[in-house]
Amino acid sequence: METRCLVVGGLSGQCKMDITREEKQELKRLEKALGYTFRRRVHLKRALTHRSYANEMRLKPTEHNERYEYLGDAVLELAVSHLLMDQYPDHPEGELSKLRAALVNEAQLADLAREVQLGIYLYLGKGEEQTGGREKPSLLADAFEAVLGAIYIDRGFKKCFDVVKHKFHNIFQNVRRGEFIQDFKTKLQEESQQRFRTVPRYRLVKESGPDHSKTFEVNLYIEERLLGAGRGPSKKAAEQDAARQALEKIAGSPAAERQYNL
Repeated sequence: METRCLVVGGLSGQCKMDITREEKQELKRLEKALGYTFRRRVHLKRALTHRSYANEMRLKPTEHNERYEYLGDAVLELAVSHLLMDQYPDHPEGELSKLRAALVNEAQLADLAREVQLGIYLYLGKGEEQTGGREKPSLLADAFEAVLGAIYIDRGFKKCFDVVKHKFHNIFQNVRRGEFIQDFKTKLQEESQQRFRTVPRYRLVKESGPDHSKTFEVNLYIEERLLGAGRGPSKKAAEQDAARQALEKIAGSPAAERQYNL
């Protein structure tokens, strides 16, 4: 998304950043995906501006999304803590902290960013663009937090909390069903070493889709036997899916071990 920024002010909102008509329409599409309409879209634009772009355009040091990310990180932690306290009134602090750490991490936030196709709206420098910045999990996670920070500045905690609650709804549903994110790869490696004295091997077999919305397919082998064919929006996610499939086939099942000649 091309930009035509003017020199702008600080975080307080005394800014005059240009937003073209074309950009306005694009930002409206992002707002629809977020479920939130900004009073001042300049906050959203700045939240999407990476340091590399600001440097290339010689913008002021504050005219990128790192200050928004800093604020969004704090707001997100508070919002998720609130939701966990409501959902688990009898859980001790230690368990709530573990759940929050699992909910608020780079991989999870990057996935949420991909759901709204945040990558395609980012303002990146040429170098960051050429090295696949729009799909970097760290960059996507930071941008997602920056957008939350922008919402907080635009209309306060209540509106930001509503967005967090909406975007994390499915994740909390999985928590309640006991199906929340698990490290299947680690568990499978432990099982494989204990049972078969070897480790799983993962092989990337296919990448498909446009750069901003790729799908990865990974095959998993134990002793040359194909036990999982995972798919996901990243190689890591596809490997986790393949590991989950393999665990379902072998964990706690001697018959499965015989079936797959392990």
